[in-house]
Amino acid sequence: MPFCATRCGYCDFNTYTPGELGTSASPGSYLDALAVELERAAELMGRRGQLRAADTVFVGGGTPSMLGAEGLTRLLDAVRGSFGLAPDAEVTTESNPESTSPEFFAGLREAGFTRVSLGMQSAAGHVLQVLQRRHTPGRPVAAAREALAAGFEHVNLDMIYGTPTETDDDVRATLDAVLDAGVDHVSAYSLIVEEGTAMARKVRRGLLPAPDEDVLAARYELIDARLRDAGLTWYEVSNWARPGGECRHNEIYWVDGNWWGAGPGAHSHVVDTRFHNVKHPATYARAVAGGGLPLAGGETLTRADRHTERIMLGLRLARGIPRDWLSGRADAAVADFTARGLLETVAGRLRVTDAGRLLADGIVTDLLIAEED
Repeated sequence: MPFCATRCGYCDFNTYTPGELGTSASPGSYLDALAVELERAAELMGRRGQLRAADTVFVGGGTPSMLGAEGLTRLLDAVRGSFGLAPDAEVTTESNPESTSPEFFAGLREAGFTRVSLGMQSAAGHVLQVLQRRHTPGRPVAAAREALAAGFEHVNLDMIYGTPTETDDDVRATLDAVLDAGVDHVSAYSLIVEEGTAMARKVRRGLLPAPDEDVLAARYELIDARLRDAGLTWYEVSNWARPGGECRHNEIYWVDGNWWGAGPGAHSHVVDTRFHNVKHPATYARAVAGGGLPLAGGETLTRADRHTERIMLGLRLARGIPRDWLSGRADAAVADFTARGLLETVAGRLRVTDAGRLLADGIVTDLLIAEED
């Protein structure tokens, strides 16, 4: 869902504000086109013998809550009418805390949503100002409690750590607020200054310092220790959950599963093909109106591509990967990382240790290079 009321300073997602779009596109035209894309996608998958009811649905953004409960209900009905929903499907929507209410959450529950993900980022007002977030510090916790009161068993709060001006005490206060909200899932991401964003321009002009890698590592360890003490266990490098609270949809990405990404700029993966839609909402609507799928490009994945991605994504998970996914050429690298306390093998599965999580990307790179030698 590519619409936002305003653009946050750090965000480089495919989003558009009303002022940027004018009259060229709207949430209404988006929903109209989305329903048609889903119908055509289901028809295509049916012809291939690959159509199945959706096990998970994830509405991301942008700001999906701008659609309101009525618009999100219409969106989910379009999924039901095309792919269909499995009886125990996990259905998530992201939401901006400021565009939610008890009535909004009640409407989502009635529609069939089972999970809500709220963008909190920080409980410190001055950090939110640097990020150019518009919500007040206390609103995410209040929204999480409203979602729980409406009957949602699964609620996530997102954190961003390492923002310039943030202190360790700010992170501790954010964690206190997150845990006080009673949610069963927390995602915590280090700040990445993406090119083309307002924040990147400020860093380049010297108005803000760039994030410090040592500070990011220390904050990650602080977050992990606090969440673990509170009963939330990491299951992916940036995600923690209480038992049963893991996000099933995101796990599909990490285990190289299949998904159809619908909407402007959405990416899909089906067996050995990966493809993506045109980005601009108006272009997307015109492409759908033209009678086909709104594709901008794609690629066929080789066996080597899929092997690389299975290793890269699988080692981000707490359960790791089967040791025999790596060839003997990587034995020396595995032994070296194991001796350094960064990898371990348990019951035939190779996984990163607590220390290895901080270096997961580099470990994966070195293992894959070793396999090529």
